[in-house]
Amino acid sequence: MLNHPSPATCQCLLLSLLLLACGWNKAACSLGEGRKIWQQPKPDPINKDQSFLHDNFPSGFLWGSGTSAFQTEGAWNQEGKGPSIWDHFTHSTAGTNLATETVDAASDSYTRWEEDVEALEYLGVRSYSFSLSWPRLFPDGNARGQPNTAAVNHYTRLIKRLLEKKIEPIVTLHHWDLPQVLQEHYGGWRNDTLVGLFEEYAAFCFRTFGSRVRYWLTMHNPYLVAVQGYGTGVHAPGETGGPAGSLIAAHNLIRAHAKAWHTYNSHFRATQKGQVSIVLGSHWVEPQRSQAMAANVELCQQSIESVLGWFAHPIFGDGDYPVSLKIKHGSFLPTFSPEEKLWVQATADFFALSFGPNILRLGRRLVQYGQTVTPDLRRALGWIKLEYGDLRVLVAEGGWFTEASVGKEDTIAIYLMKRFINQVLQAIKFDGVQVFGYTAWSLVDGFEWNNGFTIRRGLFYIDFSQPNRTRTPKTSAQYYRRVIADNGFPSDERVIKGRFPCEFHWGIADSTLEVHVYPFSPQFTDPHLYSWNLTGDKSLHPVPGVTLHTRQAQCTDFLAIRDHLRLFTSTGASHYRFALNWSLILPQGDLSNVNTEALRYYRCVLTELKKLDLEAIVILYYPTYRAPNLGLPGPLHASGGWLNSSTVGAFQEYAALCFQQLGSSVSYWITINEPNRLVDVYSSGKEMHEAAHSLLLAHAKVWRLYEREYSSQQRAMVSLALHADWVEPANPFLESHKAAAQRFLLFELGRFLDPLLGTRYEKEKHNKGDYPQELKAYLKERARVMGLPGSPLPNFTETEREELRGTLSFISLNHFTTRLVSPYPDTQIQFQQKQPPDHGCMMLSDPTWPSSSMGQALVPWGLRKILNWVSQRYGGALPVIVTASGVDDRAPMEDKLRQHFLISYLQEAFKARQIDKVNLLGFYLWKLQDRHAPQFGLFTSTHYQSKAKASIAVYREIITRGGFPEGNTTQTYSRGLVGEAVILSRPHTKKKKKKVREERLTVDTQRELHSASELQLTVRSDGGERGPKNRDGNTGGTMANIAVQRIKREFKEVLKSEELSPRLLAPANTGGSDTAAASGFTKQAVRVSLCRVGVKAKEVTVVRKRFIGLFIISGVHIAGTSKNQIKVDLVDENFTELKGEIAGPPDTPAAAMTLRTVLLSLQALLAAAEPDDPQDAVVANQYKQNSEMFKQTARLWSHVYAGAPVSSPEYTRKIDKLCAMGFEKNAVIVALSSKSWDVETATELLLSN
Repeated sequence: MLNHPSPATCQCLLLSLLLLACGWNKAACSLGEGRKIWQQPKPDPINKDQSFLHDNFPSGFLWGSGTSAFQTEGAWNQEGKGPSIWDHFTHSTAGTNLATETVDAASDSYTRWEEDVEALEYLGVRSYSFSLSWPRLFPDGNARGQPNTAAVNHYTRLIKRLLEKKIEPIVTLHHWDLPQVLQEHYGGWRNDTLVGLFEEYAAFCFRTFGSRVRYWLTMHNPYLVAVQGYGTGVHAPGETGGPAGSLIAAHNLIRAHAKAWHTYNSHFRATQKGQVSIVLGSHWVEPQRSQAMAANVELCQQSIESVLGWFAHPIFGDGDYPVSLKIKHGSFLPTFSPEEKLWVQATADFFALSFGPNILRLGRRLVQYGQTVTPDLRRALGWIKLEYGDLRVLVAEGGWFTEASVGKEDTIAIYLMKRFINQVLQAIKFDGVQVFGYTAWSLVDGFEWNNGFTIRRGLFYIDFSQPNRTRTPKTSAQYYRRVIADNGFPSDERVIKGRFPCEFHWGIADSTLEVHVYPFSPQFTDPHLYSWNLTGDKSLHPVPGVTLHTRQAQCTDFLAIRDHLRLFTSTGASHYRFALNWSLILPQGDLSNVNTEALRYYRCVLTELKKLDLEAIVILYYPTYRAPNLGLPGPLHASGGWLNSSTVGAFQEYAALCFQQLGSSVSYWITINEPNRLVDVYSSGKEMHEAAHSLLLAHAKVWRLYEREYSSQQRAMVSLALHADWVEPANPFLESHKAAAQRFLLFELGRFLDPLLGTRYEKEKHNKGDYPQELKAYLKERARVMGLPGSPLPNFTETEREELRGTLSFISLNHFTTRLVSPYPDTQIQFQQKQPPDHGCMMLSDPTWPSSSMGQALVPWGLRKILNWVSQRYGGALPVIVTASGVDDRAPMEDKLRQHFLISYLQEAFKARQIDKVNLLGFYLWKLQDRHAPQFGLFTSTHYQSKAKASIAVYREIITRGGFPEGNTTQTYSRGLVGEAVILSRPHTKKKKKKVREERLTVDTQRELHSASELQLTVRSDGGERGPKNRDGNTGGTMANIAVQRIKREFKEVLKSEELSPRLLAPANTGGSDTAAASGFTKQAVRVSLCRVGVKAKEVTVVRKRFIGLFIISGVHIAGTSKNQIKVDLVDENFTELKGEIAGPPDTPAAAMTLRTVLLSLQALLAAAEPDDPQDAVVANQYKQNSEMFKQTARLWSHVYAGAPVSSPEYTRKIDKLCAMGFEKNAVIVALSSKSWDVETATELLLSN
């Protein structure tokens, strides 16, 4: 029981009552709100306050390290020290597995304390937390007697030396090493006699050392003492009293702490002006499946209360145990009297937290119903603030452990330390927690309690087999030293402003483009022109005397292409990267069976891209990296694939076919996509090297083929694309890790680029056309060490070397993430069933990096580093294009992770170009559309209606602004915008047609463009017939003068028009402003580039067969649509193909027929300008005689019967069935239309007529 309080104690009780009434800290009103932490959103890794924080700790932050007496002092029976319960425990039968002979000496810090101080100096810390050994100071445990002078002198020397080195001593009175005599006489902490004995021991320490100590800790992590020492028996003294024993021990530990605090407060505080607290340990848990429902939150709260709250609630709360513990343990839980509650409450001057592996591992036993134990120090600190108020907090123990076999190269410990310390920084900066110090545990390797010496926690390595116990800094010590020197994590990230050049590729990358021949549009497949008898029989009737030309299917008929490119153009991108399907084009792998339909489809895609003034990068071979055929035609794969040299010849034959059929529309070719990933599928290192060898030769032969036979006419650039993730040495303090990172890059990139480009360091030509010398030497030595006959790397012949040299027109890199690389440890190789990869590297990831749901780390600066590595090794002569880069994001629409990725990665790409002078030509975002669930796509899958995600707007804005210009210049275009249109025209004359001539018109805005009313254009013409100066002062032919006026007029009309569909404007801009319309004037004949002042303007040529303009038919009602307009643009000069777009669902029967009818009518109208066909003349005359005829006809024909989609195979079959019975086709269509396309009733109607 507690002794009766003295008068001074009564005064303290009155003070405690006053504090309780008034609130003992400024945040008392918020006490008990710890549950809110789980109701708050979990940290979002893409927000700057929730990802890794680059910032500094507050000035004066108390960086430190710590040890405990029993773990490190050794000298267990020297200079008068008495045995502790841990001495007895390790020497007893229960502890025979703990290597007693080594525990006795431990780290020998009692005699080598000066080396410990030197270690602290090396780190640069400002504090050192250590514990006093109670049995060393008082061997009998009784502080009323005389202390051990040797012990007093030892600690006095240590404290004095620390202060001389400007290192703050933080002294713990009791770190588990209770004098054994007290355990034997009283039963240890199960007996409340120890409360008074501890108070006397504390008073001696305060009196003896207190004048030089500002921070006192009464005891360290009493939870483990109570549970492991008196409940489970895992720790000393090894009692197995179960929960009841733990509860009694904990009760006495809390009271002993309170008594010591009151002693200091009453007798020493006024003169010593120190502070006293207790170190409490905690774990952390998150709710089941991250669901912060009330029941789950309550379970988490109870879990924390059962550990941290058990001791913190009486001291920092209301002086009593949490209600959840009272309910759980009932009568087994000791009680505090009202007097004791006041006595215990508020007996700490700051909160000292232990957050390490001992409790975190134990915490796994405390979770239930799917809770997850996680080492989230930030959340634990946030809970403390919410639960107990705005207290000052010392992280008195922070850190993890490594296996003893790791030694000095403790790489993983670096990243765990990095995460813990950064979580503290985030808690300070964003959650407002008053953390004033961090103690990295521990200073030196020592005895780790029930784990003995099997694990290590020291920053300094000690070889316990050597008597001198030399302290050697581990790499984690070097890292901690750097953090302390920097006072945190200073930011080296800065945003730079400016624009990418006009010729920069703003791209989107896809994999193999699927071929969809169906569905297709019915335009121009029927020779008849129909009208609908609206007031009569409501049937379709052919227009008499009009028979239109039919044609085979056109590119515009493929609805899949139209829909796909509609998505693409809405992004604002200028370049599209996609792959051909080798196995589809050549199913047998040779020219014996060519899929002409697939080639035609790809040709149409390229044609439509060209019409939209978009460029393509086309990949010939896109490996699938999986069975059955790795993307190869079946017969080629069956014959050995890339391990068979005949595949190289087959690839060359396939490439020649593609160049011949598609080359005129392709500006950039990629022969093979990511051969460095393809080789990973092969089972042995030898096969990997042979496959890589064949892939390199295949690429080189195709490049030479193009240069020899196609380059002079097609003028495309040819490359191969490599997967190019950046790698960092996992341990930046080890040369072996740095060498591993460079070796990995040579295997990934150098193996393929060196033979093609050489390096900028190679002076001799004969060194080019071969693998990197470093790689060859490494594999040769590796083979020798492993006892292999020789290097698995094949050799190139001199002819092959010559063929390889220089076979790249640009460097294509696919970059997604950054990884950490370390050498494969020998111990891991011994236990692996298969050999490690030839590069001998193991991949790791930094847990502080934000990552996607698929585990892809977002490390923007990695892109800049890989670009620099390539530029430095191969020079800047060749342009570099990032042909694929992206991140998966599971968000259905608001893909914030991808938005962050876009901005941050493009900013690093811009730095590489502007600051590092990398010849970067383009960036392609992966990819256009999801296949199924949300992943990499900018659009949802067709199953989810191909909806645009939020990241499209971000990408489009960056494209529109050309990068990251100063200020918000998205909505204005400065003087200097230029573009040009090439117009092919014929003079309008009744004479024989003259030869088509070319005229070049240039449009230039004269000043900054804000609205259509301010637009001033100068249009110049060159070429063609020369004539007098027009009113703009420019000379030109008759057609030029007409075109000049028309371009100016239509340019202004387009700017003013609010009816134009955004789908007709390229690049698309959701702003809807006048300048947005100007930027999309491409379809009116002028392509305006986005160059700004000070940037060289790029002239974009748009070829138009005839300047017709845009037809907008208003007032047309279309069944099933809410809008009423059709937009039509001329496609070719012969009026045989018009491109139409309907402002409504285009796939409905009514819309399809309406569009077809209107287009056919326009075809006839346009043909009237130069009627070559007599039948065209008939229609032309009709329109000439009645100027209103077209408008009336369009309105009439728009009311087409909704059940007549001639494109449907089902309806075509019904028409053919009735025609086969002898009925005339037009009559069949009329009958079926009037009878809802029911064959039986339509047959009866036909028979009756």
